[in-house]
Amino acid sequence: MMTFKNPCQFKYQTFISQTAQQSSVNVVRIAKKRGANVILLASALSALLLSGCQSTTTTDLTGGTPYQTSTRPSDNRNLDQQEIARVRTSLAAQYIRKNELDTAQRQLEKAFAADSRYAPAYDMMGVLLQQEGSRLNLEKADQYFKKAIMLDKDFDQAHNNYGVYLSQMKRYKEAAAQFEIAGAALGYEGRIGALENLGRTYLQLNDHPAAAKAFLRALDGNRNSVIAHIELVDLLLEQQRVQQAQRLYDETLMLLQGQGISPRLLLQGIKLAAAQNNIATRQQLAQQLLSAYPLSDEAKQLKTWLNNPEAPWK
Repeated sequence: MMTFKNPCQFKYQTFISQTAQQSSVNVVRIAKKRGANVILLASALSALLLSGCQSTTTTDLTGGTPYQTSTRPSDNRNLDQQEIARVRTSLAAQYIRKNELDTAQRQLEKAFAADSRYAPAYDMMGVLLQQEGSRLNLEKADQYFKKAIMLDKDFDQAHNNYGVYLSQMKRYKEAAAQFEIAGAALGYEGRIGALENLGRTYLQLNDHPAAAKAFLRALDGNRNSVIAHIELVDLLLEQQRVQQAQRLYDETLMLLQGQGISPRLLLQGIKLAAAQNNIATRQQLAQQLLSAYPLSDEAKQLKTWLNNPEAPWK
């Protein structure tokens, strides 16, 4: 989990169970106005939502942040239809988390039928098609993300999710533009994750000053950002700002206390110890890395450096 430079590990933001439960309440309210047939539909949807929420866990795909959309129809009928679309989209999110993509697809088609201008449904369809991963569906996903943003330009999570998609497609400059929009949206609950994504995108573009700036912005917003800490340690070491890197490294270990230590963190500790001529710490961490993670890329880097300590780290 600690090697964050892979663009496929960027954070999505999708519905969480609280949103789903609220949506089920809204549909029941609508059903009371519509009669017995709709009540049956609402009850079935509510049961599905509650059962889905009980088994759902938060992952990098889901991100754990509710949607924020500015779509607010004033007509009561349109509002009712939007609430149904919201429930269908929330159900789709639950099915995506369980990798039941065909069922999720059917729920999203029903969301479109209820409200063809409900932006989160288009965003969720983009996520679904991206997760399925075939060439044809990856091509289709692009249009769904664009449609979500076109329907609601202030839909910050759609900007973030589209950035994740663009990163996967190696369209890094376009991805950076999307992450910049989401990362600048004050009040957006996923803003720190978007800034972390922005920093990792600039690393892919080999623009290290811009990456450092993005990670510092993430730390300004949340001092507990582990991703920003880890990436900044490497960037500071590149600049030979060893004392600052050491302070951030120590903070990282405090944040991860009790969670174990990754190969990347071990290698960072070895580099810091070597830079400060701390032989005992360097040897201890090197032994730990080679013993616990002998096949890791970090272990290979360490072996190369041990064979030629005067050479720069690669």
